Amino acid sequence: MTSSPKITLQQIREHMYSAVLCDALDSIGHRHQSPRAQLQQLTTRQMIVGRCRTTLWADMYHGDPEPYALELKSVDSCQPDDVLIAAAGGSMRSGIWGELLTTAVRNGGCVGAIIDGAVRDVARIREMEFPVVARGRCLYDSKDRQRVIDSDVPVEIDGVTFSPGDLVVADEDGIVVIPQAVEERVLELAWDKIHAENEVRDAIRAGMKAVDAYDKYGVL
Repeated sequence: MTSSPKITLQQIREHMYSAVLCDALDSIGHRHQSPRAQLQQLTTRQMIVGRCRTTLWADMYHGDPEPYALELKSVDSCQPDDVLIAAAGGSMRSGIWGELLTTAVRNGGCVGAIIDGAVRDVARIREMEFPVVARGRCLYDSKDRQRVIDSDVPVEIDGVTFSPGDLVVADEDGIVVIPQAVEERVLELAWDKIHAENEVRDAIRAGMKAVDAYDKYGVL
């Protein structure tokens, strides 16, 4: 490795991307760390890099005596470099994320939100330059339609587990989550692959055939 012993979140933001991290996970047998569900960058093209702060959502069909209670506690608990994960099972029943929740988590230092469901107030969130990845948009308020039923627990998006504190990266290619138990190794492998890819790219630009470059460097 040519980097410092511990790769920082800032180094990840500056030098890495979701695909190379997914490749590194593949190489050590973690082959299901990126949801295939179609979640989109709705507010910015900014890459999200941070630690999972998880919320679990459920649809509801009755009056809620304490609307927003757990979701407000969750957003108020966000810390610097957190990424708010809303696991709502892909439900589009309401816009569970909006301008006010964005304002609250940003005040705590949260760097992005990944919503397995719908959002609203997209234009206002875009003005705040806060990155949100979601299934899509829905005008309806979440009151009496959806609510947080648990927080700071392992949750799933499209069968991929997101645990509190796990490293998560989202960009235009997709989302990848790195379990803490393998984080250091994955970052080392990704860092090494990035430097190897740079050598391959330079060699191909200089005229080397792709087959020859792969035979020499073993990187694609």
